[in-house]
Amino acid sequence: MTDIQKLAGTVDNAAREARAIAQLSTGTTLTLAQAYAIQKASIGLRLARGERRVGVKMGFTNRAKAVQMGVHDIVCGRLTDSMVIEDGGTVDFARYVHPRIEPEVAFLLKAPLEGSVTPAQALAAVEAIAPAMELIDSRYENFKFSLEDVVADNASSSGFVVGPWHRPDVDFSNLGIVLSFDGRPVQIGSSAAILGHPLRSLVAAARMSTAGGERLEAGWIVMAGSATTAEPLQRGLFVQTEIQTLGRVAFTVGT
Repeated sequence: MTDIQKLAGTVDNAAREARAIAQLSTGTTLTLAQAYAIQKASIGLRLARGERRVGVKMGFTNRAKAVQMGVHDIVCGRLTDSMVIEDGGTVDFARYVHPRIEPEVAFLLKAPLEGSVTPAQALAAVEAIAPAMELIDSRYENFKFSLEDVVADNASSSGFVVGPWHRPDVDFSNLGIVLSFDGRPVQIGSSAAILGHPLRSLVAAARMSTAGGERLEAGWIVMAGSATTAEPLQRGLFVQTEIQTLGRVAFTVGT
């Protein structure tokens, strides 16, 4: 029998200590349901230490990213207040094992969402949208994992930074996106790469959260998923994402 609490402690300790671990699925059968149970339990340990839930992240919503990571399905993870990176701030490189960055679109909810909703219903619950980036950091050795492994490890979510908020009545279906390091473009894409439209990711977030026994709450942030493949971070980088119409968001990696 899979020991959910023990495995939750394993991934929680790996994240806290910035230490690589072997894949949880090595030598055993780990189901997707068990993986989500491990994720929930590991986040529960963090909440017990005083962290606060602030939202949800979606993963592998971009086909190129899914191919890059060798997985085949959308996943979701949980966001807490300890994962917030200030726009224009600095992150400590030593806190992570394999830090990478992804350009994204973020939603701020003004009303709860749950179950099967239409894109129009999802949009009606949105207070604002913003340019954003997610710092992902798989704790697995060699950045290799199965779908179940990555889900158990909170879908690799480790930090996120959100730029200026905008009214959601702008057309954000196909906005140009540029991720740059020290002013040099390293990824160029479009918001349309996020499931064809970022709003579809919010619809999926409502459905998947409800399936996991919770709903998306008013005041939460939902990260829609990457518009490009992820880029490895290095010490001293100035990292910026610019999204057409929505503006810029940036941070610096500490030395």
